[in-house]
Formats: sequence, C-alpha cells, structure tokens
Amino acid sequence: MDAALLALQLVATPTVLIAMLLSGIFGMFVGAIPGLTATMATALLVPITFFLPPIPAVAAIVTATAMAIFAGDIPGALLRIPGTPASAAYVDESYAMTRKGHGETALGIGLVFSCIGGLFGTAVLIVAAPALAEVAIKFSSFEYFWLVTLGLTCAVFITSDTPLKGFVMLLLGLLVGCVGLDNPAGFPRFTFGVPDLLGGLSLIPAMIGMFAVSEILRFTLTTDKIDAFRKQLGSVFSGMGALMRKYPKQTLRGSALGTAVGILPGAGADMAAWMSYAMSRKLSKEPEKFGTGHPEGLIEAGAANNSALAGAWVPALVFGIPGDSITAIVIGVLYMKNMNPGPTIFLNNPQNVYAVFIVFILANLLMLPLGWACIKASARILRMPRNVLMPMILVFCMVGSFAINNALFDLWVLLGFGVAAWLLEENGFPIAPTILGILLGKMLEENFITSMIKADGRWLAFVERPIAAGLALFVVVVWVGSAALAYRRKRLHRPPAPA
Repeated sequence: MDAALLALQLVATPTVLIAMLLSGIFGMFVGAIPGLTATMATALLVPITFFLPPIPAVAAIVTATAMAIFAGDIPGALLRIPGTPASAAYVDESYAMTRKGHGETALGIGLVFSCIGGLFGTAVLIVAAPALAEVAIKFSSFEYFWLVTLGLTCAVFITSDTPLKGFVMLLLGLLVGCVGLDNPAGFPRFTFGVPDLLGGLSLIPAMIGMFAVSEILRFTLTTDKIDAFRKQLGSVFSGMGALMRKYPKQTLRGSALGTAVGILPGAGADMAAWMSYAMSRKLSKEPEKFGTGHPEGLIEAGAANNSALAGAWVPALVFGIPGDSITAIVIGVLYMKNMNPGPTIFLNNPQNVYAVFIVFILANLLMLPLGWACIKASARILRMPRNVLMPMILVFCMVGSFAINNALFDLWVLLGFGVAAWLLEENGFPIAPTILGILLGKMLEENFITSMIKADGRWLAFVERPIAAGLALFVVVVWVGSAALAYRRKRLHRPPAPA
C-alpha cells in the first residue's frame, strides 16, 4: 500500500502530467498520418526522454503509443487509408460506415472501445503480469508457427464471400514477403538484380499504396462522386452506451484476445486486430452484414488494438523480453533510467511499477478528450472539395512512405502497389489478405525454419509439445469447421433441380 501511495505521488506531478498531455497530442498527430506508425512515434520520443526523469519518460512513451494506435482509425474511417497496420484489418468496415453517413459512429466506436480495451489490458497487466509472463515464455518456435498459421486463416474469414479470391491474395502477400535478403538463409530472393530489392518490399508503403493510391485512382476515374462526405460529423459519443449494452460479449472477447496476443513476444497489436476482426465475423449472428458498415467487428477489433499494447508490457516488465517493436524500444529506455526490467523490479522498485500502471490508466482516460478533439479537427477534411483533398492526401502518403527508410524506391513501391490494388479490386479481389500475408509471412517462415532445425527435420515435433499440439488441433478444427460450414451453406442456397 505504501508503494502504491508513493507511485501516486510520483505520477501526480506537473512534469508527468504535462509530458503525458504533450506526448498524447504528438501521438495523435503521428498516428493520424498514414505511414507514421506508433513505433515511429515511440522512436522519435526516445531522444526527448534523455532529458526527463524516469516516470515522465515512461509516461510520455505509453501515452504517445496509445494515442497513435487509436489515431490510425481516423484516416481509415474518413478516407479508407489506415494510419497504422493494425487499422488495416477493419478499414473497409469503418469506411463503409462513413459512406452510409455514420462516420461519427465509426470514429466513436474506435475511440470509446479502444479506451475500454486499453483499460482491460491494464487491469490484466496489474493483476496477473508475473503469471501470464510465465506462460508467454513457454512459447517456442513451434507454438508461434501454429499461432501465425491461425492468424493467416483470418484472411479466409474476413473474405468469406469470396474465400478463393481471398486465398489467392493471401498467397500474393506471402510471395511479396519473400522478396529480399531478410530470410533464414540470407539468400537474395526475387531481387532480379535490383539492389533496392535486397532489403525487401516495405509493408508501410505497400499498405498505403494498396489503400490510399487505389482510392485516389478510383475517385479520379469514376464519374460517381460521393456526396456522403459533405455531411458534418455529429457527436462521436452518441449511441456508444447502446452499443456497449448490445455487444458486451464482443467487447470482452476483443479485449481478452488482444491482451492474450499482446502478451506473446513478437505478436503485437497488428495480429491482435486481424485475429479479433476475423473472429468477430466468424462468430457473429449476422455475418452477412460485415463489410457493409456493421459496428460489431469494429467494436471487437478496436478493443483488441489497445488491449494488446498493455499486454505487450507483461513480458517486457517481468522478463525484459519485448512483446512488440514498441516495448523493444521501451526496454532500452527502462535500462537507461535504471528501471531494469525483470522479476526483481517488483521487489526493488515496486513504486515505479505501480507508477507505470497508473500511467496506463490515465493514458487511456486521456484518450477520450484528446481523441474527441482530434476527430473534430479531422472532420474538416470532410468538407473539403475532393478534387483538392485527393492531391493533398497523395502528398502526405508519399511523405509518410519516404520517411520509413528515406528511400525513393519506396515511392515506386507505393505507386506500383496502388495501381495493382486498383486493378485487383475492380475485378473483385480483396486486398486486405495481401496485407496480412506481408505482415505475417516472414514470421511464419522464420518460425518454420527454426522449428525444423531444432527438430532435425522431424515433422512430428510440431505437435509433440502440449501447447503446440493444442494450437495445431485448434487450427485443424477451424479449417475443417469452416469448410464444412461453407459446403453446408452452398447446399442450402443451391436452387432445386428441375422436375
């Protein structure tokens, strides 16, 4: 109790509160610009933390990342341009809602349920961090292989109307992920003698191109201009209470899955969002409404987004093992501030740990007013003429893509993927599975090769460990169950044979 009171005193200082406010505004700005991710927001804050005491430094990073993950939903809902990779999972759903004239509902769901998910993840972090970290470190390459395989299965779930086309686009994403030297053998693949391809094709320029550039091309080439964007946004909090009462299971399920995935080192909010949205569609009583602007999937995936952030801190604090790219940076800051992560931090510096917990709670609560202000500012975009807005968006996309590696080649990646995505979508091919394939492809290959080396080529080793066997069984059940349901649905909708 004394440590908790001391932690409260450490947080309730002008330095900490001002650091949280300024970093929150910064995180909102970075997250809302396509190409500037939450990881980049964290990295840009590191030089500033050199001049801050330990608690304000950690508070700035926690607040900025929480805001950036939510802010990625704003351009997704308004313009179909995901601000972060996590937002790409449900960008079509939120954009469809905006096209129907309910943009404030889509953004309100992202804001309110991100806050709820973040608070849920924080509660788990406070109550069960050591116990959950013990489970997380038992995951080896075998378990991660099956987990990534399950994640890739989401491609079929989110495109259940056209599963074959979704599968083809997933394979395309996996193929794109193979390009370059970044593979277990360190051998250049599909580079065709082009030096710029040795580093692979970056996810962010590809993602922005497939969503943003394709949308710009679609607007330019179509004569059907959308008038829904002229509508002024209403209150983003209106109707949120009714949605909480209508979808409590989805909120809890998304928060729990996001936290669980976040705890696993290397998984992160991106995989949590994709898996949560796919699970929501699979378990929904109204799956036919998904993709038309239905709030159910947005609620579940939005809650998963921010709950994964708190979950990633579990292995980071308890064992010093990064849960994602953000906590990898955070661990360096913790060591720099003599808050060395590990089991002893709960004994030697309990007040600092409790202070981190309090910061997480405040950061998620601060998201509501800052998110509201950011949405209101972004709503002005809706009232701009589209022929003025689209060139501005293209400029921002080019700047964001260039900023990843400071390479002109990424601009060609942006444009190339944009044209390809426009052509594919015009022919009914969904592009979301491609992003998922690029995102998880390298992780799948690395864990497969590592597992085969450890097992000396024995395939049976993939199901010898209890957790791996359980995940493998679950993957098989999902595949077989999905195929059986699809076959049954096809038979039910088959027209009767003529007499």
